[in-house]
Amino acid sequence: MRRPVALRLNAALATLAVAAATGVVLSMPEAASAAATGSATGYATQNGGTTGGAGGTTVRATTGTAIHTALCNRASSSTPITIEVEGTINHGNTTKVSGDSCNTAAGVIELKQISNVTLVGVGSGAVFDQLGIHIRQSSNIIIQNVTVKNVKKSGSPTSNGGDAIGMESDVRNVWVDHTTLEASGGESEGFDGLFDMKDNTQYVTLSYSTLRNSGRGGLVGSSETELSNGYITYHHNLYENIDSRAPLLRGGIAHIYNNYYVKLNESGINSRAGARAKVDNNYFKDSKDVLGTFYTDAAGYWQVGGNTFDNVTWSAKGSENNPAGPDPKSNTTVSIPYSYTLDNASCVPAIVGATAGANKGLKVSDGSCSPTTPTPTPDPTDPTPDPTDPTQPGGTNLSIGAGSDGSSKAAGTSYGNVRDGDMSTSWSPAGSTGSISVKWGTATSVAKINIREASGSTGSIGAWRVLNGDTGAVLTSGSGAGVITVPKTSLKKITFEITGSTGTPKIAEFETYAG
Repeated sequence: MRRPVALRLNAALATLAVAAATGVVLSMPEAASAAATGSATGYATQNGGTTGGAGGTTVRATTGTAIHTALCNRASSSTPITIEVEGTINHGNTTKVSGDSCNTAAGVIELKQISNVTLVGVGSGAVFDQLGIHIRQSSNIIIQNVTVKNVKKSGSPTSNGGDAIGMESDVRNVWVDHTTLEASGGESEGFDGLFDMKDNTQYVTLSYSTLRNSGRGGLVGSSETELSNGYITYHHNLYENIDSRAPLLRGGIAHIYNNYYVKLNESGINSRAGARAKVDNNYFKDSKDVLGTFYTDAAGYWQVGGNTFDNVTWSAKGSENNPAGPDPKSNTTVSIPYSYTLDNASCVPAIVGATAGANKGLKVSDGSCSPTTPTPTPDPTDPTPDPTDPTQPGGTNLSIGAGSDGSSKAAGTSYGNVRDGDMSTSWSPAGSTGSISVKWGTATSVAKINIREASGSTGSIGAWRVLNGDTGAVLTSGSGAGVITVPKTSLKKITFEITGSTGTPKIAEFETYAG
């Protein structure tokens, strides 16, 4: 039976009153969903891609509590959502909110144990004042068009260990774009890093952002032995008045291109502990020791090209000091698995100045040193996708961090190469047929796999079978590499068996997905 209009109106007004009290504006069910402008770039496009809350509902928030409420009101911790943020978010309006789809805390924006979320500044802008954004055990996150400033680890108030944006503990696929991250000093003033990643954080892109006035720009890896992080892209960012860590890399791979560095006071890109950095077409100005291995004897490596060094000074080499200059040369090679267009270094100061940071209209480079505004991200729920588009499955690639084995392998290849997220490495059978497996310590649900052939061998794989490695049962069979759907099965081991091929098959990545 329908309720009287007055009762329905009163109920609606009560709901809106609760929303207003927490600073959240509820979206209407029929409202069109929103997404971040543009599409992810760099390593955030790998491992299934980064789409954030695209395809989900949209909520407007004006307090930190409202952000947490929006996360907690979802049907599940993976239900897509875009949270549009406007106004100043601070300690006074950010409290813990409880729910089955969230794990929040007071005094920090907590994106913990969740996925498929976009946080985007709108309207007059979004400022996180002395309040950090903490991403932990989460995946497929977009943060765009926000300012985070003066987050402290000591003094008062404190938040997020002093990091403006910090990621740790099994984080995958994060795109941070058009943000302004700033402090007002270094560690002695209570601040830490502006953009930190540690404890198994992978597939991250920082683009068109401004990082300034901090002792520490950011790190990848918390120690010389914590080497589980990597596949990070930094492009078209402004680093200004930073003492060091622009960034500090401990292990892993980073692609650093078209950034503008001004006044790096002590050191800049610090590649250590086996890290490999591809450093392309950046502009370094009025700075010291902008590239090398510093403060350690654990060597890191770099591939350089097209960079401009304008009034850069270099210190002498020592046992714990290995600057790349004054004439930087490559000492490694780094293969990049995604497409990108380089601006010439000579125009980097101008294009970064016109595009980097929050409230710049989300402008990007058109690849020819001119700013342009990208179109909104296409909705992945569009029912008419191009049937020839080899779109990867959504979600987390379960193969990263798993184990692997298989039949005899060709010289120079490794079972582990199919689960390292690196398209430049591969596994090949000893002959024209063979099998490769991905395995876990506990039963894992798998519904899709993606067999990605290495460059130069595309089309080599012919007939194949996918087997339940626990029982030997055939889950499906077919021919040719690509995305393969299997009956959703909980197993500890899944096997891809090549039963026919042309030439030498080379599998660069054996990706596995839950859905």
